[in-house]
Amino acid sequence: MKGLKQTAPAKVNLALDILGRRPDGYHEMRMVMQTVSLRDTVALEEAEEGFALFAQGIALPGGKTLEQRGAEAFFAALGRPVPGLRVTLEKRTPAYAGLGGGSADVAALLRLLRERYAPEMSREELEAIGGQIGSDMPFCVRGGTALAEGRGEVLTDLLPLPKCRFVICKPDFDLPTAQMFARLRLERGDLPRPDVEGMAAALRRGDLQGVAERVGNVFESALELEEGREISYIKEVLLRCGALGAAMSGSGPAVFGIFAEGEGAAWAVETLERRYAQVFQAAPVGRLV
Repeated sequence: MKGLKQTAPAKVNLALDILGRRPDGYHEMRMVMQTVSLRDTVALEEAEEGFALFAQGIALPGGKTLEQRGAEAFFAALGRPVPGLRVTLEKRTPAYAGLGGGSADVAALLRLLRERYAPEMSREELEAIGGQIGSDMPFCVRGGTALAEGRGEVLTDLLPLPKCRFVICKPDFDLPTAQMFARLRLERGDLPRPDVEGMAAALRRGDLQGVAERVGNVFESALELEEGREISYIKEVLLRCGALGAAMSGSGPAVFGIFAEGEGAAWAVETLERRYAQVFQAAPVGRLV
């Protein structure tokens, strides 16, 4: 097989709300998610036997990786054994940042496997395979702009985000997702819940200002003091440089700002790079499948 490649775009959570814990132990989510052009690259080749993963820029964990689990779920759906595969990741999206980088890589691998082995497979089937691996995997398979509900796997396409620029900054610490869920106190009455319905309405109007004014993330209520200071500082810089809105993405700690034009975005990048190593510009990306 000639080698195949796919980009693996990151995602930001324009709005992230958590409604409560479900009987199955997961949390009921309500989010507006957006694919952005900050991306990794995933390459696939056939090998004589086994599953081999090579990653540039990250240390691989021991044991079975998400990529291997994704490949096994894909071929289980086809009712056939996993062939020998070699997967190579070129990493650019920060890990453990709330940007879905790992999920995006697996989603790109699933799209490659469908292209090579099952082009007749529907998007819905591919998303369902992704959902076996992670709750945000169906969105990372699909991409674009979407309302995500349930565990994050129930998707409704929304109208695309108007033309804009993102500046994304990851501070120099990680926030494990499980830890952030454990910190949440959903019974509090003062949680900063984003206006998801208002954001969807602004998208229908093509109103970038209306979208940006409604960005928000309930996980910001679970930040500890020093973490919160760093997140607030990044948001303040973004807004001072002209962002229409700014918020933390996912379980953090990456923060994004939405800019209507590139000059302010470039100023924000220049300012943040004086303090942080991981600062990026990006644009919205549409549907991937």
